[in-house]
Amino acid sequence: MPEDLRNASAAYRSLAPAVLGYLRSQRVPDPDDVLGEVFLSVARDIGRFRGDEPALRRWVFSIAHNRAMDAHRKAKRDRSTVGTDLADGASAPVASAPDEGLDPELIEALDTLSPDQREVVVLRFVADLPLEAVAKITRRTAGAVKALQHRAMENLRRAVSPPEG
Repeated sequence: MPEDLRNASAAYRSLAPAVLGYLRSQRVPDPDDVLGEVFLSVARDIGRFRGDEPALRRWVFSIAHNRAMDAHRKAKRDRSTVGTDLADGASAPVASAPDEGLDPELIEALDTLSPDQREVVVLRFVADLPLEAVAKITRRTAGAVKALQHRAMENLRRAVSPPEG
């Protein structure tokens, strides 16, 4: 691996945009905060990391996947403990800009996918991870990932194709 990627700041510069895109596509509450948690872990542990550039990418996205799952579990717990006596409008979703800078048609197409399909597509094509790495990160078999990817690509094709007739 190039020596410049052995430090956390170089890894951040190289991978943060793709990791943030992944976190946003997974509908992680406060993706910028979770991105910070991911790279805090990277900074803490990069001295022990051994491997080449693709291995670093897999490692960072594994951390991002775990932090995304943690954020979803935390949000679910928080929603279940919120009282019902909040003032009107206080529980409305906070407007954020998770899709800022992204193609609106792409966002709309990704919204047609199931969460599992979206995760596989983003890990394969945004994170640029090989099939085996996606299988390992998502704790699925390579065949299951292939099937999800195939169905997702078919759904995306239908979502962006002009209507017939």
